[in-house]
Amino acid sequence: MNQAGLHRYLSQDLISSTDKADKKNMFQQRFTANLTLIQDLFFSLYPESEYKKTFAKLMAKLPLLFDKRPEVLQNQDLEKIKDGNWYLSEQMVGMQLYVDHFNKDLKGLKDKLPYLHDLGINFLHLMPVTTRPAKENDGGYAVNGYTDIDPKFGTKKDLAALSKKMREEGMYLMLDFVVNHTSDEYPWAVKAQKGSKKYQQYYYTYPDRTLPDKFELSLPEVFPETSPGNFTYNKEMGKWVMTVFNNYQWDLNYTNPEVFLAMLENLVHLTNLGVDIVRFDALAFLWKKMGTISQNLPEAHRLISLFRMCLQVVAPGVILLAEAIVPPVEIMKYFGKGMYRGNECEVAYNATFMALLWNSIATRETVMMQKSMEALLDKPQACTWINYVRCHDDIGLGFDDRFIYEMGWTPQPHRRFLLDYYCQRLDWSPSKGQIFMHNPKTGDGRITGSAASLLGLEKALEDNDVEAIKIAVSKIIMLHGLILAYGGIPMIYGGDELGALNDYSYLKEAGKKQDSRWVNRPKHRWTKINKELSAKDGLVSRIYNQLRHLIALRKEFPCLADHNNIDLLELGNPHIFAFERRGIDSCGIVVLANFHETKQAVDSTFLKNLGYCKKGLLQELITGKKIKLKSGLLEVQPYELLWFKQF
Repeated sequence: MNQAGLHRYLSQDLISSTDKADKKNMFQQRFTANLTLIQDLFFSLYPESEYKKTFAKLMAKLPLLFDKRPEVLQNQDLEKIKDGNWYLSEQMVGMQLYVDHFNKDLKGLKDKLPYLHDLGINFLHLMPVTTRPAKENDGGYAVNGYTDIDPKFGTKKDLAALSKKMREEGMYLMLDFVVNHTSDEYPWAVKAQKGSKKYQQYYYTYPDRTLPDKFELSLPEVFPETSPGNFTYNKEMGKWVMTVFNNYQWDLNYTNPEVFLAMLENLVHLTNLGVDIVRFDALAFLWKKMGTISQNLPEAHRLISLFRMCLQVVAPGVILLAEAIVPPVEIMKYFGKGMYRGNECEVAYNATFMALLWNSIATRETVMMQKSMEALLDKPQACTWINYVRCHDDIGLGFDDRFIYEMGWTPQPHRRFLLDYYCQRLDWSPSKGQIFMHNPKTGDGRITGSAASLLGLEKALEDNDVEAIKIAVSKIIMLHGLILAYGGIPMIYGGDELGALNDYSYLKEAGKKQDSRWVNRPKHRWTKINKELSAKDGLVSRIYNQLRHLIALRKEFPCLADHNNIDLLELGNPHIFAFERRGIDSCGIVVLANFHETKQAVDSTFLKNLGYCKKGLLQELITGKKIKLKSGLLEVQPYELLWFKQF
């Protein structure tokens, strides 16, 4: 049992009515239950012989932070404790969006909640809305403040009104917590630049290149094209500062426990804005150690668990998402290992599944996806994935090389093929993506582009190729249908529900034109969208309504809640990806997807053996039709998605 489960067990007799519950008593109960873990984690990072007084400050800070949490959110915390692992539900369907690209500002987003309800979205991830530098700011991930709202999005009052409306309508809110770094305009950095020794120790600052050069021997470059190296010289301070991402993003020095205390306070203040899920940005980079790549270190995992154990005491209804786009062997660790299993992050991005979906589109083969996903099935019961086709970022190719070799391929040429396929380097490819952060030394790179453009819709429309348009739409529906049925929370990227194409307008904006990721960050132009949605047989309305139908179907079947109830099915056809979501108290669902442009067949015996075939009939959910098996083979059309219901 993880700590959240323990809290639920201990408090079950104390919560009859959240309004009347003794919240102070329950806080103390959680505090006591987590104290040993908090103490062990803290002193494993900060030796007890040196930091007893700092630990005492933490102990004094937690009750104060709890007292400042708004009562309405304290009540919501208790409701979530009663509900259990609410985020595992089949009712959860998310959308990630840029507020200004979606509908101007926070008030505009609030006005569009009916649109999201119509689609079936009840969980929103808003890209950063807090203050940031006026020029380059990494899309808001260079923060000037953790809770101050950038005026272009509105005010704190506007965010409070949005979160209140969302709570009333049963919707959940996720915001980013940029935990690894601040901008060079953040108050701590400003004070450091003015000579404050205290705040210089909040970052990794050095008087000369001696230690930075030693770090550079093992530190990889995150943005080799635009921000080579990992240190920047600050003239005002007269020192070198660690800047792993961009020269205006200063890495926080978590070896200083005062940084942890201050960032914990920032974290709680952020959740007090009405946040249900906190996206821990770049958490793989949190701990730096000479002689390592300073990613995914054991100390980073302990630090994340320490954040979680403290947050759980103060705001037990808030959960953490691990933004760690790392190989499969590493991503599982962000759920916690050993005694911390299930006690690190409750949610993680299933970046492996996302990348493998694109791999299978390009290769038309699903065997590597099958093999790779089997390695990710053993996650803690109380943890889940966010499954997605696209996000605001690039598509990395961080597959496990072992599975590439098992396919008979060689890793480097295979990744080069994928870059060529998606980035307009093969004449026969329908994809219109762009390459991001190409490293000529290694040949590595990442892929940008909207889902629709990567799947061939943009090119098909340019060519006025009716058949190619049909195929591209089938691919869009198939990939989204897979994330809606696979175990976890499906997250649709804003615009993909409409088949949005690449947005090249970023090339005209000074602060964006060097970053091709903006090509897949489209703007919702509502006058045009409303017109397109009203055309019932139009392309946009077809995509929108098919996705809305799939979302509604998902919510009808409790077996699609994530209870580790997934079996990957090997059907002997390398082009078909298939799995079963086993029913616990309800019928199960079998999902099949054909990643080939030709019709494929599979032996239907497995459906009979699993109880999905009755008197030669299959019940297909998406079309609502019964399929008559005329032979022992089941035919699957090109890029067709099938959901079969158990009789």
